[in-house]
Amino acid sequence: MGLFIQMEWKQMLRSRWMQLVALLFVVIFAAISLIQQMALPVDGFTRQMASFLNLLLFLLPLFTLTIGSMSVASDIESGWYALLKTYPMSIFGYLWSKYVAIVASFLLILLLAFGIVLTISGITGQMQLPVVFIVLSLFMVVIFSALAVCCGVLAKNRLHALSLSLVVWALCLLLFSYVLMALGTVVSGTMLKYVTIVMIHLNPAEWLRFGYFMFSGQTTVLGPAYYGFTEFYSSFFGYFLFVVLSGLWVVLPLSIANWILSKKGRDV
Repeated sequence: MGLFIQMEWKQMLRSRWMQLVALLFVVIFAAISLIQQMALPVDGFTRQMASFLNLLLFLLPLFTLTIGSMSVASDIESGWYALLKTYPMSIFGYLWSKYVAIVASFLLILLLAFGIVLTISGITGQMQLPVVFIVLSLFMVVIFSALAVCCGVLAKNRLHALSLSLVVWALCLLLFSYVLMALGTVVSGTMLKYVTIVMIHLNPAEWLRFGYFMFSGQTTVLGPAYYGFTEFYSSFFGYFLFVVLSGLWVVLPLSIANWILSKKGRDV
C-alpha cells in the first residue's frame, strides 16, 4: 500500500492542475501578506486574517473537491481501478491510498503558501499567521479530501465528478447561507438561531469557520444570541466534541465510498 500511495502522490504532483493551484495559492497568499501587512488588529482579528480565512474557505474546498474527485473518477473511468482489483489490495486500501495522496498534495501546497507568508512576516517583523489558522487549514484539507473521494466514487466519469464536486461546493459555501437568509425573513429570531446551529453542524465549511472563531477566542463575532452555544464549545468537552465531529466528516464519506465500491463490485 505504501508504494501505491507514493505512486498516486507523484501522479498528483505531476498534474498541471495541481501545479497551477500551488502557484495560485502562493501568489495570492504573498499578495495578501504584502498588501495588508500593516493592518491593525481589531480584538485580535485582522483584515489580513479575514482575507486568508475567506480565501481558504472558498478556494481550498473548491480545488480539493474538483481535483480529488476527478482523480478517483478517472481511475474508474479508464479501467485502472478494475486492474487494481486484480491485485491483492482491498477496496478500503485503494480508497485510503487515494485519500492520503490527495491530502498530502494539498498539504504541500499549503506548506508552500504558509512558508511564503511566514517568510514575508519574518522580514517585516510581523508574525500574522496564528497556529489555530494553520491547524484549521489542515482540518479543511482532511475533511474535504474525504468528501472528494466520495464524490469521485459516486461519479460515472470525470465530468460527472466535476459536476458533483461543484454542487457540493456550492451547497457548503453558498446555498446554505442563502437558505439561512431566506429563513430569517419568515421565522422568529429564536427559531433562526436553532436552525443556524444545526446548519453549522451540517455544513463542513461553516463548521470549520466556527472552529476558527472558537479556538482563537473570537466567538463574540457571532453575537450575544449564541453565547450559550459558544460557551459549551469553549469548554474542554466542547473541544473534544469538535474533534470527534470533525473526524466523522472524514470517516463517514470514506465509509460511504467503500460501501458504494463494494456494491458496484457485487453488481458486476
